[in-house]
Parts: sequence; structure tokens; C-alpha cells
Amino acid sequence: MPSTLVVLIGPTGVGKTELSLSIAERFNTCIVSADSRQLYADLKIGTAAPTPDQLARVPHHFVGTLKLTDYYNAAQYEAEVMKKLEELFKQHEVVVLTGGSMMYVDAICKGIDDIPTVDAETRELMMQRYEAEGLEPLCQELKLLDPEYYNIVDLKNPKRVIHALEICYMTGQTYTSFRTRSTKERPFHIIKVGLTRDREELYDRINRRVDLMMDEGLLDEARSVYAYKHLNSLNTVGYKEMFKYLDGEWDLDFAIEKIKQNSRIYSRKQMTWFKRDTEITWFHPDQQEEIMQHIESQIQ
Repeated sequence: MPSTLVVLIGPTGVGKTELSLSIAERFNTCIVSADSRQLYADLKIGTAAPTPDQLARVPHHFVGTLKLTDYYNAAQYEAEVMKKLEELFKQHEVVVLTGGSMMYVDAICKGIDDIPTVDAETRELMMQRYEAEGLEPLCQELKLLDPEYYNIVDLKNPKRVIHALEICYMTGQTYTSFRTRSTKERPFHIIKVGLTRDREELYDRINRRVDLMMDEGLLDEARSVYAYKHLNSLNTVGYKEMFKYLDGEWDLDFAIEKIKQNSRIYSRKQMTWFKRDTEITWFHPDQQEEIMQHIESQIQ
């Protein structure tokens, strides 16, 4: 029987964590996280990372493995997870991959383009320019160097703009020239299960989850990493808003409401991304037995 990767996806707050544990227990296997922020050891509350009890129930991989100052991207994630899956499939016929980071999910299911790794000197130079000049001049430079990518990139996302410029400077070629968009063959069978809820139901869960995070100590966690707030690892919903409060720009109640609002916006972006994938079979999280039967019927 070929190895099978069960990919459990859906928007933030939908209920992936508990169901992933149940699936892993059903198939006596482990979980690989596809959450780009749960990788950081210091970001437990704001990323809703698995609790000690959950980690004791099922072995997890790619949770809490990085320091905030570590540079990490989807290409590194693809390489490391593919290597880990090769090991895991020697022990398990089924492995569960779950998380809401769309690019990380695609990196494993489809592969990502072989874009050169940016050297530290170029990265440091571009960050200095961004801090000194701001984003707009860099956007205009990208328009000159790679107009094709300029026309499709989110110009309000400094990480994307800066990375494209880094590649342009380091290679002398356009970033677009490295984006082949080809799907890589994988040596395992993939079953994609998507979780969805009515918008009102999902938004209520998101709002209550933010309140729970505050009760669990999100503000103290944000305070503990405040010195690193300029890092990309902390350019994240939950922390950005708490930093505004700590900076004295917002009062606490307003910051909490902004976390809820920005989490809801992010959930919509996730669903827009996932809905483009026709390989996903969608369920309500309460349909646990139907999900189990679907997985079992799809295992070859």
C-alpha cells in the first residue's frame, strides 16, 4: 500500500487542531505542522500552538523548532518536511499534515519553485533600505526591474516586494524568471480534507478564541518578545496589535478588537486561497465520522 499524506486544512479558528489529533489517533500516526508561526518556540499563545497535553497525545513535528531570529522560508520548509516524511513513512502508512499557512501546504503538496537562497549580505542591505526609505521606493524599483511581478504582487506586503528585489539584485535576473509554477510529483498519495463553517459561526469562534488567548496571557507573551517586534516572525496577527498597545498608540480594548477583526480578514484570505484547489473535499468539523470514512475510502 502506498504511503498516504492526509492534509487537513481550513481557516484559522475552524477546529483543525482537535480533529487532526483524532485522525492521528485513529491511524496511529503523527502530525506535521503546516503553520509558519508555530515553528517559533516563543510564540505559543498567539499562534494557538499545540498544548503540552496535545503534544503528549500525538507526536508533532515542526512545532517550536525555531528561534525568533532564525531566517526561514517556504523553500526550506519544503526541503525539511520532504526529508522528514521519507523517515516517517518508514514507520507509518499514514501521516497527517495540518495547518493554515497556505504556501506551506502548497510547498508539500505541489512543490514550490527552485528560487535561489538569498545571501545574508543582500538580505541585510535590502532590510536597511526598507527601514531607511520605506516600502514605496522599493515598489517603484521593482516596477522597473520586474514589471511582470510588480503587476501581480501585493504591494502592501514588504516581505514579498523585498524578496523579489533580493533575487533581482543577487542573480541579475527577474524574480518572474524563476517562477515556473510547475507541480512536482510526490512519492506518496495525498488526501486533502478541508474544514469549513458558516461565516457567522466561524467569526464567533475566532472572537472567542482571541478572548481565550488574552486570558491565557497573550499580552505577557507579546511583552516578552517586544524587543524583536521588527522581525518578520512577529509580523503576525495578534502580536502586531499588542505591540501597538505597548507602544501607547492604541488602548487595550481597541487592540483586542483589531486582533479579532484582522483574524476574520485573514480567515477570508485563507478560504479564497483554498477554494481554488479542486482536490479538497469539504466537511463541517462536526462530521468527524464522515471524515474518517472518507479518508479510509481514499487510502489506496
